[in-house]
Amino acid sequence: MEECWSLKWKGPAVQVMVYDNNVDQALRVLKKKLQREGMFRELKSKRFYEKPSERRTREKAEAIRRRRKLDRKRAQREGLLPPTPRPQGRGVANGRPSQGRSSATAVAR
Repeated sequence: MEECWSLKWKGPAVQVMVYDNNVDQALRVLKKKLQREGMFRELKSKRFYEKPSERRTREKAEAIRRRRKLDRKRAQREGLLPPTPRPQGRGVANGRPSQGRSSATAVAR
C-alpha cells in the first residue's frame, strides 16, 4: 500500500473497494474505517492550536480514563463487579428481529 503524504497521516492509505457501482455502501465502509482509525478525531483536534500544557493535561486525562476502563473490565471478568448491561441492537424489539416495516405503516394499510 502507498503512503498518504497529503494529510501527513502515518501508515498505509485507506482503501475501499466499490462493488456493483454501489458508491453509497463504499462511502459507509470508508467512514467506518476512518472512524476506527481516529481520523475524524485528529482532524477535529487539528482545527485550532493546542498549547503544550493543554495537550499534556488532555493526554493525562485520557490515560486515566483508559486505566479506569481497564480496571473496570478486569473487575468484571473476576466477578467483583456486575457486567454492564448491553443495549439492544438496531432492529431488535422485545428480543425479536424487526419485520422490515414500522408499526405506523402497518396501521396505515
